[in-house]
Amino acid sequence: MKTDILFYYLLQSFPQIFFELIGQPINRATAYQFTSAEVKQKAFRFDGLFLPVVDAPELPIYFVEVQFQKKPKFYARLFAEIFLYLYQYNPPATDWQAIVIYRRRSTETPALPRYRELMAHRVQCIYLDELGQTDNQLLGIGIVQLVVESKNKAAEKARQLMIRAEQELPDAQSQQQILELIETIIVGKFPNLSREEIEAMLNLNELKHTRVYQDALQEGLEKGKLEGKLEGKLEGKLEGKLEGIPGLVKLGLTVEQIAGALELDVEIVREVVARSPN
Repeated sequence: MKTDILFYYLLQSFPQIFFELIGQPINRATAYQFTSAEVKQKAFRFDGLFLPVVDAPELPIYFVEVQFQKKPKFYARLFAEIFLYLYQYNPPATDWQAIVIYRRRSTETPALPRYRELMAHRVQCIYLDELGQTDNQLLGIGIVQLVVESKNKAAEKARQLMIRAEQELPDAQSQQQILELIETIIVGKFPNLSREEIEAMLNLNELKHTRVYQDALQEGLEKGKLEGKLEGKLEGKLEGKLEGIPGLVKLGLTVEQIAGALELDVEIVREVVARSPN
């Protein structure tokens, strides 16, 4: 799965992680809805937007971009997108800020001097490799860092995050969602490994006997359905890709975006969408 699609899913499912990244209170997430928007004239599309809810227009709009490769004229395009969006949609929010998430500082293409005022007051850049590793690091930031963690360290970091999720999250449903997200990230890093190899890497057999797994079952999640979800993500083959299409549609992705992310033919994706229940 492409990195921008993964980040879209992460921020859609766990918006509090975004506010951890930018140093804002995580309860601020309740005042926003996360979405994506296309600017029609130029077919620009943001990786994501955090829009203040209707009764909180004093809060800023956050335009989110995930940039893991060097891109010429990136900031020129970003500001063009933002101002076209503000012109076309005329949102009630009175302020805005752009958040750019980089893998590392070396992937950033410096903005031209003409944009210095915007860069100084409107843009916050986050470099994932500079967030640091500390014992009191927030769980959400640790999950974001897992996306860019090296393969030789990813498995151990994933196991640590799974343990922290069980210890720190208040309810079994939230714990289970975080565990599934961690598994999805690991599968993306090791696409050639079998389901059994991934399970062994993450100690999933042991996980199924822990409190988080059992509590999730007791809250009404059928064991077969839950295990089916895990197996679908871990297969990494055609069947698993097809099963994931309806979920990506619900996240607001287009048929073309889904086809590109999953490396499937557009017509196959369109057929699956047509057969899926509304």
